[in-house]
Amino acid sequence: METLFFLIVSLVAIVSAILVITCKNPINSALSLILTFFCLATYYVILDAPFLAAVQVMVYAGAIMVLIVFTIMLLNIRVNASKSQAHSIILGTIIGFFTLLNTVFIIMKSRAAVPSGPLTGEIIKQQGHTELIGREMFTTFLLPFEITSILLLVAIVGAVILAKKKI
Repeated sequence: METLFFLIVSLVAIVSAILVITCKNPINSALSLILTFFCLATYYVILDAPFLAAVQVMVYAGAIMVLIVFTIMLLNIRVNASKSQAHSIILGTIIGFFTLLNTVFIIMKSRAAVPSGPLTGEIIKQQGHTELIGREMFTTFLLPFEITSILLLVAIVGAVILAKKKI
């Protein structure tokens, strides 16, 4: 059952990732990217990492996608609105089906993977996911974390500068 669910989630992730780069409408592309982020969150749930799944949904599918949609709106990209809306109905149906399937799996979830490496399941339960992730993120991975924040800031400033030239 878990293998079949993994294959379905993988298929949805691949299709939505392809839609990100093939959609001509930037908003549809952003929605496909959100679906890809939800698939990644589902992988975290399968790996028994609920905190990472929640952070994936809140940070990437929430905050980062709002930033991307605002950037698209700020750049004022014109899209031909006279096209048929059949692709929107199909995309909405796929997202709805995936959300239903994801909810059913999470409700019926069993232990899919056991942590391996120096951190055993007992250590994770004793200290908690949040403490372990926070310690690693702000000690071992501090430089990549800060570089990512600087890159996001540069992208926002670049979008504002591009928008200012058109005004």
